[in-house]
This record gives sequence, C-alpha cells and structure tokens, in this order.
Amino acid sequence: MKLRTQYDRTDSRTSLRNSLTVMQPFSNELGGNGMEGNGMSLTLQPELLTRTPAGAPGASANPDISGEVRVPILSGGPGDPCGGASSRRSRASSRTSSHSHSHSHGGGHQHSHSEASESDQVDPDLESGEPSTSFSELRYLFRWVQKSLPFIIILCAKLVIQHALGLAVGVGLFTTFLYVNKNIQTQVFLQDRRSRLECVWLLLFLTSSTLLLYYTFLTETLYYCLIFLSPAVQPLGFWEVLWAVGVTNFIIKFLVMGFKCLILLLPSKLVTYRAQGRWYMLIEEVGQVYQAVAPSPLWFRYLVIYQEVDGNAGLTLGVLLALVYFILKLLGFYGQWGPFQKSVRIFLNGEHTGTAATRSQCVEAGSICPICQAEYRDPRALLCQHIFCSECIALWFNREKTCPLCRTAITDKVHKWRDGVTSPYLQIY
Repeated sequence: MKLRTQYDRTDSRTSLRNSLTVMQPFSNELGGNGMEGNGMSLTLQPELLTRTPAGAPGASANPDISGEVRVPILSGGPGDPCGGASSRRSRASSRTSSHSHSHSHGGGHQHSHSEASESDQVDPDLESGEPSTSFSELRYLFRWVQKSLPFIIILCAKLVIQHALGLAVGVGLFTTFLYVNKNIQTQVFLQDRRSRLECVWLLLFLTSSTLLLYYTFLTETLYYCLIFLSPAVQPLGFWEVLWAVGVTNFIIKFLVMGFKCLILLLPSKLVTYRAQGRWYMLIEEVGQVYQAVAPSPLWFRYLVIYQEVDGNAGLTLGVLLALVYFILKLLGFYGQWGPFQKSVRIFLNGEHTGTAATRSQCVEAGSICPICQAEYRDPRALLCQHIFCSECIALWFNREKTCPLCRTAITDKVHKWRDGVTSPYLQIY
C-alpha cells in the first residue's frame, strides 16, 4: 500500500511538470500584454482539446462545441510583448473556424431555410379573401362554360331542329309586322302624295299572310282564339299555350293594320286628315283591348283543366292560379280604361287646338303656312297667335304638344297613335 501511494505521487508530479511545460509557451506569449494585474489566470481543459468528429454518433448538434477548440485565457503576464498578437491570432483563428464551420453546415440547411421562408410567405389576396374568391369563381365559371359549350350548342341545335316550323312562323310574323307598320306610317305622313297602290299591296299582303298561317295550322284551329274559344292544340302544355297566344296576338295586330290601310284608301273628301288621326287612335286603342282579352280563355283552360290530371291538389292549385291571373287581368284593364275612355271622347267631340283665323290675320302672317309652305287651308290661330293650316297643325300635335315656332305649350298631353303607328307590345298573358 505504501509503494502504491508513492507511485501515485510520482505520477501526479510527472503530469504536473508536463502541464507546466505546456503552459509555459502560452504564458510567455501572453505576458507582454499587460494583463497580469487583472487577476486572470490561464487554464487548459484537456477534454476540450479533443475534437469530436462531425459525423460521429455522439457528436453534438451545436457547431460551437463540436467543430471548435476554445482555449480560455484567464491571465497574462504584464511583460509579454507577444500577448496582444497571440490573442488577436487566437480570435482570428476562432472566427475563421466558426465561419468555415457555418459554411459547411449552412450548405446543408440552405434548402430547408428557403423552403421555410417560402412557406411563411402568405398571399395578401388569400388573407383578404374577397379577390381570391372572386377570381376563383370566375375561373370555375369559365371552365364550366368551356366544358359545357359543346353540349349547349348541341342542345340549341336540337331545339331548333325540333321547333323549326314554329321558329320560322315567329320570325315571319315579326318581320311582316315591321314591314307593314313602317310603310303605313310613311303613307300617313305623305297625306295627298300617298300611294293608294301601296296601300292596296299592304292590305293584300296582310290578308294573304293571315290566311296562309291559318291554313298551315288548320288542324289546331288557331282561329278559335279570335272568337274567345279554345283551339284544338294537343297536348296543351305551357309552350303550346304560349305559342298559340303569340300567334293570335300578331294576327290581331294584322287586323288593326288592315283597318288602317282601308282608311288610307278612303278619299280625303270623305275623311279629312284630321279625322283620320282620330280614327287611327281609336282603332289602336280598341285593338289593344282586344289583344288583352283574347288570351284569357286559353290561359284559364290551361290553369284549371290541365291541372285536373294531378287530382284534387292539382285542381285546387289551378283554381288559385286562375284567380291570381284574373286579378292581374282586372288590374291591366283598369290601367287601359283611362286612355281608352279619353280616346273615345276625343273621337266623338274632337280636339280644339285653336280658333279660326281671319283673313286679315292670315295676311299679316304672310298668307303662307310655316309647315307646308303653301297657302292657308282652313287656317287656325293658336293661343300664341301663330297661324297654321288645320290639317298641318293637327298632324303636328300627333307628336308634339307645343307650337312649332315659339314652343308655347298648347296641349297637356300628346295623343299617340294618330300617325298610324301600331304598338309592337306583345300581349302574352
């Protein structure tokens, strides 16, 4: 036991001597830095001098511990001239090693840091919600239209092929109405210069179009709608009722324009131009009332009789719908009653827009009508004392309610339909 103790003491002395031998160069280099008096001492830690491989299993993840060798300087001699240089060299070597170590580890983590930064970025449109939502909805709508466009085209082509006859009839009725209506207005405006041959052609064209239509659909007996009866349209569905009502509405318009052509064929000695305007207005008002009444039996039959197939519940629903339709129709008639009553009153009593002008007044005015630029025919003096021909000023008031020269208000309301125009409004209910 005594020999072992001496052997341990000898080993400790030997290790202490080696340590002092290693510490001596460092103390000599640091001695000239003037750091002796600060109470610091130099201590070497042998366990930190051993480098741990970076890829070893026991290596730490901290680069400051695994990749660097730190020698803490606790004291220095005051007279060591190389102390400052050695400290600077140690700091530079530490900085260089840390920089190289950061490069070695930064290359491996660069991709992960970039991915994290990209994932952290948030689109401001996504945060707000409104622009991104609207753009996505428009994108989805565009894609839906792009995918559904071929099917939509095929469906439209199929409908056109199946209902080619009905579509052709509708286009023909509409173009016929526009052509005749425009020519009637032109002939009314021409007055004495109108062409009676043109009026006869328009009358024959309307008559032949109506007869051809009813002959084409003779089995459906569409002419029953003109006398408030139900046609023999089978099956009586919604689209069949709508088609029959539209055809009947155009036929009534043709009848109204036919009567206007007959008035145009009458000589001006029997019906003056001023009286012709009142006739046009009255015929148009009566035609509009007729157009409103004609579809009623057909819609009542569809709403009541067609719903009987569904039993009592369907019949009850049909009666309620028919009642609503009846109320709406009464409201429509109430709105038409005022203009119709005023048109009848004007037709019977006439409209006084001025007084008869004397010969002296005509001479003072120049004996020439400002509208027709001819001598006065039945001159009329307005409230503003301007004088015009009776027929000229009557045609003027068909569109205006003021004096042609001074723009003084003469009438309260412009009475439509005196120029021979027919309303393009389609009464479908």
